Amino acid sequence: MSETLDMNAIVGSHDLVMITLDTLRYDVARERFVRGRTPHFEALLGPDGWEERHTPGSFTYAAHHAFFAGFLPTPATPGPHPRHFAARFQGSVTSTPNTCIFETADIVTGLAGRGYHTVCIGGVGFFNGETALGKVLPSFFQEHHWSRALGVTDPDSTRNQLELAAKILDEHTEPTFLFINISALHQPNRHYIEGAEEDSIETHAAALEYVDSQLPVLTNALEARSRPTFCMIFADHGTAYGEDGFSGHRLSHPTVMTVPYAEAFIHPRR
Repeated sequence: MSETLDMNAIVGSHDLVMITLDTLRYDVARERFVRGRTPHFEALLGPDGWEERHTPGSFTYAAHHAFFAGFLPTPATPGPHPRHFAARFQGSVTSTPNTCIFETADIVTGLAGRGYHTVCIGGVGFFNGETALGKVLPSFFQEHHWSRALGVTDPDSTRNQLELAAKILDEHTEPTFLFINISALHQPNRHYIEGAEEDSIETHAAALEYVDSQLPVLTNALEARSRPTFCMIFADHGTAYGEDGFSGHRLSHPTVMTVPYAEAFIHPRR
């Protein structure tokens, strides 16, 4: 993925979409992509597919605080690596002339100050707004949504999330920063394989195939927009399914800290 994009030219001229595929492992994303099991991601991302990166946080809350401050997953190669966005602070070695730098403490508020309508479509519990903790991340946004139909227990959560996104995009013509936390990959995901009694790397992969099947709902809505869209799609962290005795996340295992990352431009339908 390009680290040399001039984000100062993109911000203001493009809609911006950030999608976090909650808990998606890099190895699973890559394996499904190579096998042709995620055709809609392949159509969007092109032949190179997913890039291997390192996440700044081992669980949703920590990772998203970093993302909203401009610290997206870092390429898994020696750096330093320039960043697309940054909240200004002294001594940053990853802010360059191509970095869009905000005077605000987070990039969401900064984008609102640049005329963007900021929208959060939540997924996992840290976005549910039902507790003081669940209100922190959504509070960055001017408009935020969560319901149980968008959460981890609904097998059709991705369809529900993307249909809501399409409706919001249809209602707002101004430049939009759309953030979606996709919940389907997070445990429980056993419902994506009929008869499965527990979550596994196989049900995790099946959940990714389900997410892929719903992707045209969003891409069609973005193609109907009047301006091009710059999309950033990545996992916030991975999750372990017994590797080296580890399970889950909020731990520093390669299955957790190594994530897929991709960027894509979507242009208006002519």
